[in-house]
Amino acid sequence: MGQGQQEKVATSLAGAVSEEISASLAPVDAELERRYPGDPGTRQPVHTVYVPGDVFAADTIRSWGDQALAALDEHAPDAASFARVLGLADDLAEPVYTRVRAKLEREPIEDLRVDFEDGYHGEDEDEDAARAARLIASAYAEGTAAPYMGIRMKCMEAAVRDRGIRTLDVFLSGLLEHGGLPDGLTLTLPKVTYPEQVTAMVRLLEAFEKARGLEPGRIGFEIQIETSQSILATDGTATVARMIQAAEGRATGLHYGTFDYSACLGVSAAYQASDHPAADHAKAIMQVAAAGTGVRVSDGSTNVLPVGSTEKVHAAWRLHYGLTRRALSRAYYQGWDMHPGHIPTRYAAVFAFYREGFEQAAARLARYAGHVDGDVMDEPATAKALSGYLLRGLDCGALDVAEVAAATGLTRGDLEGFAAPRRGDLTASAQ
Repeated sequence: MGQGQQEKVATSLAGAVSEEISASLAPVDAELERRYPGDPGTRQPVHTVYVPGDVFAADTIRSWGDQALAALDEHAPDAASFARVLGLADDLAEPVYTRVRAKLEREPIEDLRVDFEDGYHGEDEDEDAARAARLIASAYAEGTAAPYMGIRMKCMEAAVRDRGIRTLDVFLSGLLEHGGLPDGLTLTLPKVTYPEQVTAMVRLLEAFEKARGLEPGRIGFEIQIETSQSILATDGTATVARMIQAAEGRATGLHYGTFDYSACLGVSAAYQASDHPAADHAKAIMQVAAAGTGVRVSDGSTNVLPVGSTEKVHAAWRLHYGLTRRALSRAYYQGWDMHPGHIPTRYAAVFAFYREGFEQAAARLARYAGHVDGDVMDEPATAKALSGYLLRGLDCGALDVAEVAAATGLTRGDLEGFAAPRRGDLTASAQ
């Protein structure tokens, strides 16, 4: 064989075989793209704060930040005292405490939901919904809004359905009257039991978009999982998976409702918590159903408030910190916070989670990107997880762009490329 010539590779199948197989799988390829588009690549908030619609005010976000800072001043005035309460390692104490205080001053709330469901006790829901729209529109216009804001309406059950639909109409119409729908708009549909209730929400939003000349599909919503029937249907199927499909691409999240779900299963009040085995089971089903669909999963809340004596505040902080760290390790990157005293430990847990694993994650991703062998053989799927970890750390403020770039040699664009490979790239790269 002459120089430069290659040996001919023997094959047995005609080209038509591959073409026929591809043609037969074309509907499956299309179905995969439709049902499993992957993560949207947008920022996911680390928490959702619920504020009753009759209480929400123009200064709510700043007030929560100030109350959280005051709690730190009173009960953990320096890094060492805060670290002792939470059991932070010495090398994390100062970085975490400094970043928590800075976060509370700069962006105390990442996602705020004005509540017109369980937490609402107002006398004029129309006026409160209109006021919420006016205040949220002003906040976005003035640059004082949380990255994500919206409302939780009443559910689609018969007793409150009409009221929930009207409140949503008043709120969305108010936003349009005051400048339009903000990019961070987020809506929550609670107590969803049947996929047909999700379908009803889709039809409602379609009707609103058509009435106001909006782009079809512009408005999405979260599905709140608060009943046993939303996890397992009477025929044994996973209802939550059917709900995601019923949303027709509008579902943005699945939010676990700790206390309604626990009560639905008959769990005694003293044992209703996000780490109960029943809660773990529900969230695991939610997680599997949502994987690859672009729908994100959120943990629930704790009802133990950090109020009262310093001893009681410290105990509540330790509980909240531990539950948040537990959720993060299980890939539940978002949860609910119900009190200003919860957000110092929310951010402490999130910042510690990303900072303590930063150096190892950055080094592994740098080796992978540079095709350098190490003591761990990482694959494209691991690179996706490593870059996603770093991006989440950047989004919440646990990490800085400069330190990530220095440790990895990668830009944010590079990280996003690793975090969101095209379908098939993971399998093809691993061959």
